[in-house]
Amino acid sequence: MKGTVYKSTGSWYTVKSEEGSFYECRIKGKFRIKGIKSTNPVSVGDKVIFELEEIGDETVAVISGIVERKNYIIRKSVNLSKQTHIIAANLDQVFLLVTLNNPPTFTSFIDRFLVTAEAYEIPVVLLFNKMDVYDPEEMVEVNYLVQLYQEIGYTCIEIAAKEGDNVHLVKEMMIDKTSMFAGHSGVGKSTLVNALEPGLKLKTAQISDQHLQGQHTTTFAEMYDLSFDARIIDTPGIKGFGIVDMEKEEIGDYFPEFFRLKPNCKFNNCLHLDEPKCAIKDALENNEISWSRYRSYVQMITGEEENYRIDIYKER
Repeated sequence: MKGTVYKSTGSWYTVKSEEGSFYECRIKGKFRIKGIKSTNPVSVGDKVIFELEEIGDETVAVISGIVERKNYIIRKSVNLSKQTHIIAANLDQVFLLVTLNNPPTFTSFIDRFLVTAEAYEIPVVLLFNKMDVYDPEEMVEVNYLVQLYQEIGYTCIEIAAKEGDNVHLVKEMMIDKTSMFAGHSGVGKSTLVNALEPGLKLKTAQISDQHLQGQHTTTFAEMYDLSFDARIIDTPGIKGFGIVDMEKEEIGDYFPEFFRLKPNCKFNNCLHLDEPKCAIKDALENNEISWSRYRSYVQMITGEEENYRIDIYKER
């Protein structure tokens, strides 16, 4: 039998068969997919082969194989183990929710996510949420970020999920597609899903006043069939996003504005750091490339952790 993984708890997997029935499945043996050593060999969105086995008086569904993935989003955990984790597979697009505060979303986090998505050819839409609560000064900063990423080529939508503002624009982009919502805990992923499909009634939580961070309400990634011919994967909040298996020489290729200028660099293997006649550094000095994007790039090249939030007044 063939089906799609709708939920993964690490030991059990909810699989929807091609006929539309749901089965609780286990994995048969140990999976290793093309050398990917991850904490979860099977992820939500995977197309799998499974069979029903008789174990004593019980019938158990067992996953015996995985169909080759179209793509997937993978990250390196920001802990001592440095294990990799596949967040979801076989995506048509990802909506990355961004909030200026409560909780803050650093540009370095956004850029790391975008680089990984570029590497696996997954379109990303940036959703700037909670637009209903920003004061005039904060609106200036949000507008700056929107312009920054739009000029690079990313679609940006300003929404207020709680109030339903511009949710219809997101809904239109989701029809007939498998989408994933991602972002820090507390940015409003579950609130947005509820606004799109009120009947789901996903659990939401208040922001922690002490640390201005969201509380984890989604424990495991889970896919939902929506009433308007769309599928959404809601994911647990991501604190950090470490990039995986990228050579220093290729990271710049996943910054679209760098990639466009790269042919103008003097050296083919230019890392855009200290090399002479570097087109990226020249563009940076001429304010044709964002300093925050370049800082994110340098962090990835040097292996620094993501910890920088843009200050638009310094940027200008």
